[in-house]
Amino acid sequence: MGISPERLDLTEEEVKVMDTDPLVSRVSSYSTATNNQRRRKISGKAAAAAAAAPPLRRQSFGRDIGHAAAETYLVTWLAFKLLRYLGVGYRWMTRLFALCFYAMLLMPGFLQVGYYYFFSRQVRRSIVYGHQPRNRLDLYLPKNIDSPKPVVAFVTGGAWIIGYKAWGSLLGQQLAERDIIVACIDYRNFPQGTISDMVEDASQGISFVCNNIDEYGGDPNRIYLMGQSAGAHISACVLLEQAKKESAGEKCSWSVSQIKAYFGLSGGYNLLNLVDHFHGRGLYRSIFLSIMEGEQSLQQFSPEILIQEPLIRSSVSTLPRIILFHGTADISIPSDSSKAFVEALQKVGAEAELILYDGKTHTDLFLQDPLRGGKDELFDHIVAFIHADDKEALAKDAMAPPRRRLVPEFLIKLARHVSPF
Repeated sequence: MGISPERLDLTEEEVKVMDTDPLVSRVSSYSTATNNQRRRKISGKAAAAAAAAPPLRRQSFGRDIGHAAAETYLVTWLAFKLLRYLGVGYRWMTRLFALCFYAMLLMPGFLQVGYYYFFSRQVRRSIVYGHQPRNRLDLYLPKNIDSPKPVVAFVTGGAWIIGYKAWGSLLGQQLAERDIIVACIDYRNFPQGTISDMVEDASQGISFVCNNIDEYGGDPNRIYLMGQSAGAHISACVLLEQAKKESAGEKCSWSVSQIKAYFGLSGGYNLLNLVDHFHGRGLYRSIFLSIMEGEQSLQQFSPEILIQEPLIRSSVSTLPRIILFHGTADISIPSDSSKAFVEALQKVGAEAELILYDGKTHTDLFLQDPLRGGKDELFDHIVAFIHADDKEALAKDAMAPPRRRLVPEFLIKLARHVSPF
């Protein structure tokens, strides 16, 4: 179903709601109400018991509940607004039902990962990195930080619409088990923001990691940038935009030289070649163009085209090593997208390579394979690259036990068959 651009205009009231950070206000009101109630009720032995309780843990739990409630409200509000934009197109509805069924089949694994996400002491949730809504990131820390650890700044996917920092929790957990810190960066999604907002948020999140990760045991000299699907596109835009700013002599809060390597997983890097493909997959042209701020902006946010701009070409030597991963059976974003981007990078002298996985789909590499447990080619590639100069870490990796299975094989195969991606 086509959607006119006029339907995407926001009222003044809606803009005010979207520009207000609900997380701060709701947590604040939650904390105030709770504290007032406690002052009225606590006395005598109850006061002594309250004093004996660990205050930090109690406050942390209250803050987490407030964050969860506020984010649930925000996501629900945005979902209803998005439904109004999308209408009831047949393709979109079938994709939605397939997504729900897909999630139900993999729920045994999702529940285990969710338990780790909410209850593990190794996870630092919702660290604020900026002043906009959803300017938060999650940190996944190794059990023992006896020395500075390498860091992966990860930008999640989600078709620029349903991305969320918790989508990286499985990757964060598994890399943390190999002594690698992972920072999963959240960002505004459409319709709360458009592509320039997403790029700005991701850049600010990367800046926070570069300037503050040492406080959490990370090594600021070993930071790797990674993105998956839409997150791969956004993070590639951030990387090239940052190189462009530095080449123009602009003052920046972080530098491309601080990134040791870029990992792009199943990304799309030339939007002009993907508009019709996405339309056929259910991400309608009118919606996609609204996300990307109009047809005139497609080139501006296409890394494959951006790399050919004079300012960026002149700063190619400052770019980190770029490694793209893609499955040959990916129908959401064909692997030709990564092939063309690597060729464009190599043509201007950038150090880039492509690793293809035969027969792998859009979600095999990021979800099904990790949930299956055991050996995982993508995971092994990333860990081996990060630990390449650390003999002790490589020795530990060689002795690491196989990762346990989180979902029965028959459910994984069925989920792969019904996956809308």
